Amino acid sequence: MRRRDFLYRTSAVLAAAAVPNCLLAANSSNSTRIPLGLDGHSMRGMKWKATQQIEFAAEQRLDAVLLNSLNYFESLEESHLLKLKQLADRHEMRIYMGAGGICENGAKFSDKWGNAESMLATGIRVAKTVGSPVVNVRIGSIDDRFLEGGIQPRIDEAVRVLKASSQRAKDAGVKFGFENHAADLRSEELLALVNEVGTDVCGVMLDPGNGLWAMEDPMKHLETLAPHVVCNSLRDYTVWESEEGATFQWRAVGDGLMDVPAYVQRLSEANPGMPVFVESISNSNRPIPFLTKEHWKGYPNLKATNIVDFLALCRRGQASEIDMPATDMDQKEFDRQHQRAEFLKSIAYLRQHCGAGLKPGGN
Repeated sequence: MRRRDFLYRTSAVLAAAAVPNCLLAANSSNSTRIPLGLDGHSMRGMKWKATQQIEFAAEQRLDAVLLNSLNYFESLEESHLLKLKQLADRHEMRIYMGAGGICENGAKFSDKWGNAESMLATGIRVAKTVGSPVVNVRIGSIDDRFLEGGIQPRIDEAVRVLKASSQRAKDAGVKFGFENHAADLRSEELLALVNEVGTDVCGVMLDPGNGLWAMEDPMKHLETLAPHVVCNSLRDYTVWESEEGATFQWRAVGDGLMDVPAYVQRLSEANPGMPVFVESISNSNRPIPFLTKEHWKGYPNLKATNIVDFLALCRRGQASEIDMPATDMDQKEFDRQHQRAEFLKSIAYLRQHCGAGLKPGGN
C-alpha cells in the first residue's frame, strides 16, 4: 500500500493535461478528430445530477455526455428534459443516455420506474426528448450468471422486453444499446442477443473493462462486437496472475495494458461520429477466481480454450497497488479528487494520442 501527497499528484496531472490541449488547434482538424465525452459514472463521488454533469463536461470542452441511468435526471418532466437539451446545445454537446437493467428476473432489478417495459418506455421517451440516439440497457451483473438456470433465462427475458418495445423505439428514432455490464455477458452471448432482437433496433453498448472481467481480451472483444457498437464507455486496465486465477484493476486511459490508439481507431471506424466516452474507474482490485470450481459454475458452456487470449493477457500484467489518502485527508474527499484526476488524465491522453476531442481542451 502506498501513501502519496494526492493534492500534489492532482496538480501534476492538470498541468500535464494542459500541454497536449495547446497543440490540438494547430495540428489537427475537426474533420479527422473523434468526438470525446464524459460518462457520468466517472465522477460518481460528486453525486452530480444531469445538469452538473453537463456543466462539468462543458468546462472540459467535451463533445458529449453519457447519462447511463434514469437516476441522473433531476426530473423526467418534459419541460426539464428540454432544458437539459438546450443546455447541452448551447455548449455544442450531445446527450447520450441509458435506462438501466431490464430483467425482472435479474439479481438487481429495481422497480423504481415500474416494471421493465414501463421503465423502457420512459427511457425511450427521455432519449427522444434530449436527443439521444440510443437508450442503453443491460441485464445486471456477474451475480446473474450464478442464479438458478444461469444467465440464459436473463438473456431470454431481456430479448422479450426489447422485442415488446421495439416498435416504440423505432417510432422514436432511437436504438437500444445493450451493455455488457459487470461481467454479466461475454461477447458471443451479447452478439446472439443483439441478433435475436434485430440489428435494425438493437446494438451494443461496449465496455472493455467489463469484457476483461468476463475473461476476455478487450481487443478481441472489440473485434467481435465492433460492427454493432452504438455507444461505449472506455477505460484502461491491467490484470495479473493470482493464487485463485487472476486479479484486475481498471486504470486511467493510457496507464494500462490496452493499445488505446488501436482500440479507439477501430471503434471509430466501426461507427464514425460516435463519441468515445471515458468512464474512469480505478483504485480497486477485483478477483477473477477462474481456478476455482465455483467460478466455472457461472460459465457451464465455456471451454478453457475460449480464454487463451485472456490468459496471455494475465501473463503480461503486473500487480497494481492501491493509492491511499494522507492521514489527514477524508476518504470521500480523496475519492472525489482521485476520480477527477483520473478522468482528466484520461481525456488528456485521448486528445494527445488518439485524435479525440473536436474542441480545444478545457479546464
